[in-house]
Amino acid sequence: MALLELTNIETYYGPIMAIRGISLNVEAGRISVLLGANGAGKTTVLKTISGAMEPQKGRVTFNGESIQGYDPDRVARLGIGHVPEGREVFPFLSVEENLQMGAFSRNDPDIAQDIERVFDYFPVLKDKARQQAAYLSGGQQQMLAIGRALMLRPTLMLLDEPSLGLSPRLVSEIADIIVRVNDEQRMTILLVEQNARMALDIGHYGYVMEVGRIVMEDTCEKLKSATDIQEFYLGIRDEGVRGRRRWKQRKTWR
Repeated sequence: MALLELTNIETYYGPIMAIRGISLNVEAGRISVLLGANGAGKTTVLKTISGAMEPQKGRVTFNGESIQGYDPDRVARLGIGHVPEGREVFPFLSVEENLQMGAFSRNDPDIAQDIERVFDYFPVLKDKARQQAAYLSGGQQQMLAIGRALMLRPTLMLLDEPSLGLSPRLVSEIADIIVRVNDEQRMTILLVEQNARMALDIGHYGYVMEVGRIVMEDTCEKLKSATDIQEFYLGIRDEGVRGRRRWKQRKTWR
C-alpha cells in the first residue's frame, strides 16, 4: 500500500522546470530510493513533498490526503520528517537541545525516552549531549540531523544525501542505522542518494532520475543487476567488449 504518492508533479525554480511531470509511490514500511546525478531534481522532489516548494502542477498525496501547497510545519505535524542535505543543525544549541527541537510539535511524556533511543542509535551523541552542535564532526552532525528528525516520531522520513562527504566507515554506519530504524520502527523512508551502491544495498524499491524526470524504476535487486545502473552508477564495466569507450555508451532509457 502506498503511503506517499506523487502524480504528474511539475515544480519550477522561477522559469526553470526542475521536475518534469514525475509520478512515484512510496510503499508503507519500506525503504524507497531515489537515485540520480547532481542536478537531476532529487532534492527538489523532497522539498516538494515537505512543503518547502510548491508544485505548479500535479498532486502529492500522503496517507490519503492531498498535501501539495501545505506549509512545512503542517506537513511535519502530519508525520513527515525531512533531513535536508547539508546537516542543517542548530550550531549554537547543544546536542540534547537540538533533539528537543525535533519534538517541537509533541506534547507527551515520552520525549526523554525518545532522546535515549536516539542515543542508543548514536552512542557518540550521548557522550557529547551538552556540547554545542557546531563543534561536532561532519559525521556526528549528520547523526544529529537524523536523530532530530526521529524525535518527531514521523511516519515517513525523507533523507537527502545522508552519506555526502562522509568516510566509507561512517557511510556504512549511517546505512546500518537507516535499516535498523526501518526494521525496528517500521518507519517508511524515502532516501535520496548519489551513492547508488549503498542505497541499492539497503533499499527495497528504486527510482532513477535524470534532468527532472523518472527514467527507470524497479526493485533494488533488479536495478543492481541492470546494465545501465552498473555502468553509470556502480562503476562496473564490461571489459569483454573490444574497444568500448565509456563516452560512447548510451543509456538505454534515452
